[in-house]
Amino acid sequence: MRAAVYRRFGGPEVVHVEEVAKPSPGPDDVLIRVYASTVSIADYRSRSRDLPKGLWFYGPLVLGVFRPRIRILGMDAAGVVEAVGANVTRYAPGDEVIAMTGSKFGGHAESVRVPESGVIAAKPANLSFADAASVVFGGYTALAFLDRANVGPGTEVLVNGASGAVGSAAVQLARHRGATVTAVCSGANAELVRSLGADQVIDYTKDDFTRSGLTYDVIVECVGNAPFERVERSIRPGGAYLPVISDLRGMLRARGNARRSGKTVVSSSVPASAETLARVAELAGAGALKPVIDSTYDLDDIADAHRRVATGHKRGSVVLRIRPE
Repeated sequence: MRAAVYRRFGGPEVVHVEEVAKPSPGPDDVLIRVYASTVSIADYRSRSRDLPKGLWFYGPLVLGVFRPRIRILGMDAAGVVEAVGANVTRYAPGDEVIAMTGSKFGGHAESVRVPESGVIAAKPANLSFADAASVVFGGYTALAFLDRANVGPGTEVLVNGASGAVGSAAVQLARHRGATVTAVCSGANAELVRSLGADQVIDYTKDDFTRSGLTYDVIVECVGNAPFERVERSIRPGGAYLPVISDLRGMLRARGNARRSGKTVVSSSVPASAETLARVAELAGAGALKPVIDSTYDLDDIADAHRRVATGHKRGSVVLRIRPE
């Protein structure tokens, strides 16, 4: 099968298409014929080893010391089940599915093997494979973090980095729950985030939301430039800080900051849950979570897709088309 492979760490040019062995499903596995995936910030960080401050040890430990331990990136996939193991009962060949492969990656290939017990769900029937793939990483991450706070009618939520894959999903999901949403992004993306449900937009190039004196019940941090110490005064008593991106210092101090402040301060880990992905699929199918696609690249143009993500200015998801639909 064809797959996007990288055999050394570096810039976008290290990723290229090769013929590799096609995986075979074990007794508890589902083999997915992949039609679309996305190139996410996680793919960028794994390929470049450009990690949040303090996580220098993460690269050699998880990604590999001298060369990549896992050579096919891609944390999500949308496709059709082509084979299942003998013990699989929930899926059958021909089923259209979406999946989060997580740290095992593998989505940037014509086929990927996923355990039936992994993060896999039925694809919304009314979405194309490209649209379905575009909501998986951002939608799953945003929903998993919002589930850690009380977000509902009357809640005021600020999303820092509201135009990215996770941020654009967080705006929509918070709004769907009845919250009032303030989106922080560049002025160029103001119209986009308003169309997704943002009530207020703060252009970070002109205003610093932490100096406005305004406070919020929940702050969703999707950029990495707003640690708890910077935004603490912007969070109301009993409120929540949800750092999608955090450095080592933020992770280590999360519990202590929560005790000291009386506010919810979570770590940046996202638990694996097929139930969460199924809810993402349901929300997307119902139109409550709309696909936001920055650009679409064919598998052969994988290096260009990485270059787009590396700019740090994508809007929503960069979709990778593995095969024609």
